[in-house]
Amino acid sequence: MKLKGLILQDQSKTKQYLVVLAVVGVAVAGGLIVRESVGYRVIAFALLLCVSLLSLFLDILPVILSAFLSALLWDFLFIPPQFTFAIKNTEDQLLFATYFIVALVHGVLSAKIRYAQKEISQREEKANSVKYYNTLLNSLSHELRTPITTIIGACDNLSAANEKLSQQNKQVLIEQISNAALRLNHQVENLLNMSRLESGVFKIKKDWVDVSELVYNVINRLGDSLKGFPITVSVPDNFPLFKLDYGLMEQILANLLGNVIQHTPSGTSIEIKATCVNEKLVLVVADRGHGFPKDEVEKVFEKFYRLKGAKTGGTGLGLSIVKGFVEAQGGRITLCNLSSGGAEFTMTFEVEVSYLTRLKNE
Repeated sequence: MKLKGLILQDQSKTKQYLVVLAVVGVAVAGGLIVRESVGYRVIAFALLLCVSLLSLFLDILPVILSAFLSALLWDFLFIPPQFTFAIKNTEDQLLFATYFIVALVHGVLSAKIRYAQKEISQREEKANSVKYYNTLLNSLSHELRTPITTIIGACDNLSAANEKLSQQNKQVLIEQISNAALRLNHQVENLLNMSRLESGVFKIKKDWVDVSELVYNVINRLGDSLKGFPITVSVPDNFPLFKLDYGLMEQILANLLGNVIQHTPSGTSIEIKATCVNEKLVLVVADRGHGFPKDEVEKVFEKFYRLKGAKTGGTGLGLSIVKGFVEAQGGRITLCNLSSGGAEFTMTFEVEVSYLTRLKNE
């Protein structure tokens, strides 16, 4: 069990006080059992240990209570004469005072150290948030401005020189507007999807998905963006249906293909392969580009992470969204570089399977 799971700072004060009573009560009961064999001074060390442990997990007021309570119970139940708060022996009086001071100081200092660590952690989180915000702002300043500028410029040309433009030139401008609008829509979708992932408000809507149909729909949707990137699709005949969220699967494939378009040279071949292994869907998207730097393979799924030396463009959200959408459906995704060159993303989904298509074809 992780230490984080044991810390009770976020629990209500009532629960923390109950923990103090329970721990001190158990320690005192144990002390009463072994008092004759170990002596009351040894029991003081056991109680002090309890206070020290509580100070690691509780707020300062419950810790102070544990120090007071353990000291008083030690005096009343263990220091001679028993069942009275009077301490006749000077040595025992000094020992009691020392115990109380040590328990109190140790508890307070431990609590203060923990609070200081919490403040440092909060400052680090704030610094990371500012870093993420600046990264996102810098990326969006390019990613949103470029298509918007393209759309405005093309519209101005169509409006100002509509009669002078040839039909071919008009078609070129219209294609520029269309491509820029698609690029803009893709970035907005990524931002919305990341917001949905982090908030956890979106619901998975699973239905029977024809993987072959899904793959070709995404390829057709990307259209001109994939020109110059030869694609091979390998889906077996009579491939079963899988219960997945069609919309999320479209976004997963679109982002993976967009990553290839963004980071590999034109002419790079792409392979999309689907297999059914032990009733699990295994979906692979591979390219024959340059692959990923070995020291960055583990980082590519991090939010806002962009490869070192990567050309401008992209917000660093695409692959983190892919990972989030895959895991939201109970799947997992891995990335590896191919020995022959290029990279391979492998997604495994353990979902319901239907062989209805196979029965129909037979």
